[in-house]
Amino acid sequence: MHYICPLCKTENTIDADFEISEYVCKSCSNLINVPQNTSTKVVKKPIENVVLEVGQKGTIDVTDYTITGIIIRKYGNSIFWREYYLKDKKGQDAFLSESDGHWVLLHPIDKMEVKRKSWNSIILEYGSLKLRRYETTECHIHAAAGFFEDKLDFGLTTYKEYVNGTQMISEEKSKDGIQYFYGKHISKYKVKKTFNIANLPNYSGIGIVQPFYVNVKQAINILAVSALIICLIQLYVVATRTNALVFEQEINFSDVADKEMISKSFELSGGSAPLNVEVSSNVDNSWANVGLGLVNEKNNEIVFASKDIEEYHGYEDGESWSEGSKNESFNFCGVAPGKYHFVISAERQEPLKTSRPAKYLSPDGNLSISREENGTISVTNQSTFETTSFGYAKMIKKDSVSTLGQLVHKILGKADIDSLLNANAQAESISATPENKSVKIKAEWLPVSFRNFVFVLLFLIALVLGLYFGRKAFERSKWFNSSNSPYTYS
Repeated sequence: MHYICPLCKTENTIDADFEISEYVCKSCSNLINVPQNTSTKVVKKPIENVVLEVGQKGTIDVTDYTITGIIIRKYGNSIFWREYYLKDKKGQDAFLSESDGHWVLLHPIDKMEVKRKSWNSIILEYGSLKLRRYETTECHIHAAAGFFEDKLDFGLTTYKEYVNGTQMISEEKSKDGIQYFYGKHISKYKVKKTFNIANLPNYSGIGIVQPFYVNVKQAINILAVSALIICLIQLYVVATRTNALVFEQEINFSDVADKEMISKSFELSGGSAPLNVEVSSNVDNSWANVGLGLVNEKNNEIVFASKDIEEYHGYEDGESWSEGSKNESFNFCGVAPGKYHFVISAERQEPLKTSRPAKYLSPDGNLSISREENGTISVTNQSTFETTSFGYAKMIKKDSVSTLGQLVHKILGKADIDSLLNANAQAESISATPENKSVKIKAEWLPVSFRNFVFVLLFLIALVLGLYFGRKAFERSKWFNSSNSPYTYS
């Protein structure tokens, strides 16, 4: 359909089939009465955050719509919202209302379908739906554009909005009577995609029918099913768990010197669980190291681990101290069922070597010579108890000046001091610390841990509680600006 403006002669067209009473000329903004083809008044062009155009088409929920008109309503001095008039191919009406970036899709309904106990009741019923009055607003048309089936009413119009979740009933009262509209929240992104909008209106606050960010009922169902599946998996893992002690052996360090040892194979059956390894060695002021490679014989994958065993002790400032331990343990986490073996390597701190203590006493008893564990040689005059220590035997014979040196030369003459000492002790080296010969390795496949299972269930419960109380807080915020809020605010 097309109409020629009687004032500016501009052609105004719309691709829709319905009876038009008035239209606003797109050029001169005159409101034209179609039957009389005369101007009723000049109206403002809608420019405040208007993002759709008259004649634009889009499909919402499989229904094709054409935008036939745009109305901007004004409340007070600075509050605006936009109403877009829609027509489908059957000539049925729908409306897109947008305020602060929140969108609602509305359809006209028969006022006989709406029930309430009294005219001033804040509760309204529509079918099985009970809605609570959100607010009462008086407004008027601020700007308009497009084609209209009924004459526009520029007088004061009273709106009462009744809300239940994401649904609402809008009651519009004007001099022409009362109309009711049923509305539901529609995603702004859906509107953007439907009408191919480049930019969305400014978004702020919470819309009166805006849904919570998550579908709580659906989320709880999903979490409940997830918890059930986790419980069944845990039950299966526990029921199929069989092995406990899988490996135990004492390994001599001499058997793995500069090489690796391959253990016997062992079978793990049931669900995945930690493989605990305990290693122990008779370290004493020394250290040892054990390297283990866990080899999956099915795919030859190998996981390496290494552990130091250290134990030290002593005396300092009159007090004893100790650190470390002869036993250590570690885990291979989450080992799956299958056939495995260990690749074992080990090393130790080599024991400190020293000479065996020895002592020589001259036949006349006047001179004694002793060799300590650290190898030093002490010479003592048994009459005067004068003692001198030497690093090695040859240094004793070089001293011919001191009284003790002269006594050594007098009694021993040319005798070899080392020979005299060795005659009283074997000359072999001994260890300054106990010798550590082996390491014990023990591997146990631990029982299936319930810790992670409990943590997951607690997390799911916390998530459900978070969703529940989060939605309650969201609803409280939504009703904050309502004079009929069911909530109390401090």
